[in-house]
Amino acid sequence: MKLLPIVILFSSLLGMTACGVKAEASDSAAENEKLTLVERHGQLKVNGSRIVDSNGDSIQLRGVSFGWHNMWPRFYNRSSVTEIAKDWGADIVRASIGLDLDENTFDKKPEMGYALVDSIVQGAVENGIYVLIDFHSHENNLPLAKEFFATVSEKYGNLPNVMYEIWNEPLEVTWQETKSYAEELLPIIRKNAPEAIVIVPTPRWDQNVHEAADDPITSDKNVVYSLHYYAATHTDYLRQQAQYAIDKGLPLFMAECASMVHTGDGVIDPASWEKWMELADANGISWICWSVSDKDETCSMLRPSASSQGEEWTDDDLKPWAVLVKYYINRNR
Repeated sequence: MKLLPIVILFSSLLGMTACGVKAEASDSAAENEKLTLVERHGQLKVNGSRIVDSNGDSIQLRGVSFGWHNMWPRFYNRSSVTEIAKDWGADIVRASIGLDLDENTFDKKPEMGYALVDSIVQGAVENGIYVLIDFHSHENNLPLAKEFFATVSEKYGNLPNVMYEIWNEPLEVTWQETKSYAEELLPIIRKNAPEAIVIVPTPRWDQNVHEAADDPITSDKNVVYSLHYYAATHTDYLRQQAQYAIDKGLPLFMAECASMVHTGDGVIDPASWEKWMELADANGISWICWSVSDKDETCSMLRPSASSQGEEWTDDDLKPWAVLVKYYINRNR
């Protein structure tokens, strides 16, 4: 009988301790919710075939690419980034700095390109998300790429949320050419951004990842390899090439993808798109969907009615592709 008060007291103390732990855990979770994505995960890096955060935990980024900067500069502003980050839930945005297309491309008006990069980077910093600076060239513009990445890496190399895509969709070139291109650019970026993730191109519009898997870059481990696809065109055969690269341990990044045919038009293929998403989710592969633009095509996410300021977009301004992208960004979260 004398033990009863002691048992009761001990039980009470356990209950108080448990409540305290729960309260502390709840407070910790609440504090974590107040942090931005970048504050929670910090500087990302490549570990084997995965991207991991500053705690060593695997992370999969899901986001949206702006269209060619020279064609849709009106969307290249902080308000658009805020809308994509806050309302759409994106982890990352991509600034596509175009070349060789018209009189407003980077090779003709570099000051315009740098200014629009800055708008997107600053928007990403303010919203605490990651940002990919994309040298959106189909041709091998290595001398200009060196100048571009020396400039942007010097300006943003201290930021933990900035990544670099050094050549968008090489055409019918060899893996050796794209590999050599990357090996010349990497030291330039590393001078200013030693810890940033760099996305290395692969031949044939960033599809031949199997070639890179057989002969990867060995001089730099903090790189991922670009895989672009349009689900209605690029079906099982390209998924098989991707799986081959994955099985060989090659880290992939789906830096540009969409659900229609490769021209960016035609109908959405939900079945093929879902297979790509399953592949990405199963292997922790990050992806960025194309594109924030208002062209009369399926892959352009906005209607011409959309304001230049993203925070003013309404549901009526969004095309079906944008609605689908928003769904997949937030699925399973």
